Amino acid sequence: MLLRQLEYLVALARARHFAKAAQACFVSQPALSEGIRKLEEELGIPLVQRGRRFDGFTPEGERVVLWAQRILADRDAMRGEIQALRAGLSGRLRIGTVPTASTAVALLTQPFCAANPLATVQVFADLQAEDIVNRLRTYELDAAVTYHSSVAAHDFKFVPLYRERYVLLTQRSAPDSGAEISWEEAAQYPLCLLHPMMQGRQVLDAVFETVGVSVTPRVETDSIASLFAQVRAGQWASIVPHAWLHVFGVPGGMRAVPLVRPVRTERIGLVLPAREPVSVIGQALIDVVARAGIAATLERLPHQAPGDDTPFGVQG
Repeated sequence: MLLRQLEYLVALARARHFAKAAQACFVSQPALSEGIRKLEEELGIPLVQRGRRFDGFTPEGERVVLWAQRILADRDAMRGEIQALRAGLSGRLRIGTVPTASTAVALLTQPFCAANPLATVQVFADLQAEDIVNRLRTYELDAAVTYHSSVAAHDFKFVPLYRERYVLLTQRSAPDSGAEISWEEAAQYPLCLLHPMMQGRQVLDAVFETVGVSVTPRVETDSIASLFAQVRAGQWASIVPHAWLHVFGVPGGMRAVPLVRPVRTERIGLVLPAREPVSVIGQALIDVVARAGIAATLERLPHQAPGDDTPFGVQG
C-alpha cells in the first residue's frame, strides 16, 4: 500500500468528483482511478461505487477513508516533528472557532507566532460546532476553540480556556435596568440575536426555556460584530458573550448589563484530535495556552491594565 494511493482516496472524499480529485493531486484522472483500483485490489474490497460518475463510497470504503485520513495526518505530524527537531517548528497551524469564541483565538495566535517564528496560522472563524467536529475528525483542522458541550460526546482532547457568560447590550437611551438584569426581564426587549442554528444561540434559547419564556427576535445574524452594529444603528438590544467586550469595550452610547437569575456560563476550550503523541504543532499551541492567561485577559476591557478589577457594568 502506497501513501500516494491513500492521498488519492482522501482527495476523492473531499472533492466527491474524480476529475477534481485528480486536479488536487496534480495527476491525470486515469492515474488517480488506477491508483484507487490498485488499492482496492490490495485490500480485497471495493471502495468506490462506480457508475458513469462518482456515486460515493461503499461502507468499507467509508471506513478506509477514515483510516487514510488518520494515516496521512500521522505522516504529516511525523514530518513536522522531525523538522522541528532540526530547525524549529514550521508549517501551518489550521485552527477553527465558533464565532462567539473567536476573541480567544486572537489571544492565542499572537503568542503562538512569537514563540514559533517559522510557523504560520490559518484561522477559520465562522464555523458551526458541527463543522468543527467534522473537520477535526478528518484532520482538516489541527485545533479548534468551541463549546465543551458540543464535543463532549467525541473522543477529542479538550483544554479549558474560560467560561463564557452573557450581558445584555442596549442603547443608553433604553430603560435603565440597573446594575444587572434577569433573563426574564431581558426577554421583554426588542432583541437581535444569533441565528438559531448556531451553538451560541442555542445556549441562549435553553436559558430562556428554563425561566419559562420564549423570545422571537426581530433580527437574526451569524456575526457577533453584526450584533454590536445592530444595537448601534437601531432600536434593538442584544445578548452577547462577555468576552467580546474585551475587543469592542462598551461602545459609546451603549450599556452592557450582566444577565442573572440565572447566571449561566458555558465552558469554552481548545480542542484537538485525540491521538498520541499529540502533533508537534498541537503541543506548541497547548504550551501557549498554559502561558496565555486567556480567562483573566477576557475579563478586562480594552486598555484596562492587568489587576484593575473595575467591572464592565453599565457604561459607554
